[in-house]
Amino acid sequence: PLRILLAEDNVVNQKVATSILSKIGYRADVVSNGLEALEAVKRTPYDVVLMDVQMPEMDGEQATLRIRQELDAARQPWIVAMTANAMSGDRERYEAAGMNDYVPKPIRVERLVEILRAVRPAGPRANP
Repeated sequence: PLRILLAEDNVVNQKVATSILSKIGYRADVVSNGLEALEAVKRTPYDVVLMDVQMPEMDGEQATLRIRQELDAARQPWIVAMTANAMSGDRERYEAAGMNDYVPKPIRVERLVEILRAVRPAGPRANP
């Protein structure tokens, strides 16, 4: 029921994440860097973006800032930071960049399910 974009540069991590999503009933479009993520959300109204923090071309924080600046309020997706470098203060840093939530890698299925349940579809599809 949600349109999901996975922004992840590592092919193995892409496969792991899409497999987890598939097992819980979701499908995701996949891009390999923040620049591609920015272009994708401009073309397609995604409900949620699972955004790797460290990517080439444009990292996840930069991509999130650009998405928040360049997309209309009605088209803003829920953005979830994903990173293996879970450090104290990271959540606050990602929230300051405009991300809505955070999930450490390796991704725990239970945590991902919890996050996806909290997401409300973006744009016109939010109306019943």
